[in-house]
Amino acid sequence: MIKAIARAVFGSVGPFKPTTIERRDLQPHDVLIEIKYSGICHSDIHTARGEWGPVNYPLVPGHEIAGVVAQVGSKVTKYAIGDRVGVGCMVDSCRECDRCREGNEQYCRNGNTGTYAATDRYGQYTQGGYSTHIVVTEDFVVRIPDALGLDVAAPLLCAGITTYSPLRHWKAGPGKKIAVVGLGGLGHMAVKLARAMGAEVTVLSQTLKKKDDGLRMGADHYYATNDPETFNKLVGSFDLIINTVSAKIDVGAYLSLLTLDGTIVNVGAPAEPMSIHVLPLILQRRSFAGSTIGGIRETQEMLDFCAEHRIAPEIEVIAANQIDEAWERVLASDVRYRFVIDIRTMKEEIEWRKK
Repeated sequence: MIKAIARAVFGSVGPFKPTTIERRDLQPHDVLIEIKYSGICHSDIHTARGEWGPVNYPLVPGHEIAGVVAQVGSKVTKYAIGDRVGVGCMVDSCRECDRCREGNEQYCRNGNTGTYAATDRYGQYTQGGYSTHIVVTEDFVVRIPDALGLDVAAPLLCAGITTYSPLRHWKAGPGKKIAVVGLGGLGHMAVKLARAMGAEVTVLSQTLKKKDDGLRMGADHYYATNDPETFNKLVGSFDLIINTVSAKIDVGAYLSLLTLDGTIVNVGAPAEPMSIHVLPLILQRRSFAGSTIGGIRETQEMLDFCAEHRIAPEIEVIAANQIDEAWERVLASDVRYRFVIDIRTMKEEIEWRKK
């Protein structure tokens, strides 16, 4: 087994503690990645605190992973030692069902294997990217283009693909009017991506306090949803609304903002259920949909698109001993716009303690 240094939670109320975890020995098609950076996603918090179901502790979260190939299995053909690579929200799937064969591993009929808090095909409980190393089959590793720094590439493996996938699926582009609900880790990426695709972009945020940021990132318009006049003014305006917030919203109010055949897509995942009235759907042939991440092929496409268009998330790099504070700031919406852990600081802390 391969030893890795990690930060783990040992219960639903934390805090994080240094620990050592074991990674499996490399199988023929496996890649050992030395993790350089790991992004912090709101999903990490939901999962670790048991809000999405029971969790086995200790848990090492993290599914926005960027690093360098340190070792390869005997039959690996896609990567070599030293390659710049990433791992997102899943590390395996059945690879046999029609959805996997079509490149939609995220919707695997037999269930994909999450990067953490899941059981893999070897019977091991998966642990995520808040660690120094990870072993992943080469088919679930993506290549990070040279034009992207590893630190900014990490959040693209969740925040980037989570917003890119629905924008592509619902054909964002010139002539389309798109609204993004929330300007956080997901929302700011949705704005940048939609703008690069050629759409007219509007941000719908609770207040105007991030308006300057939103416009700088590429939004054409910015409205406060705590102003009732916003919903009166924008009735029937949008072809597509990407809802990125992880809190309950008044879906009916946002449905009224869609034009004929418009769609609101939820990518934020609130812990509590939301309800809707169907009449607004029926009268304008509107749709209320959901979307998760993209498949591996689409994730690579997204990374290449970001490199080509010079799109990167706006990040705050932190040390491993700041994770608890960062989580609290995520919950308080006090981050602009994604925390990224410098994994080197885990090793440096261990080395310091040995002195």
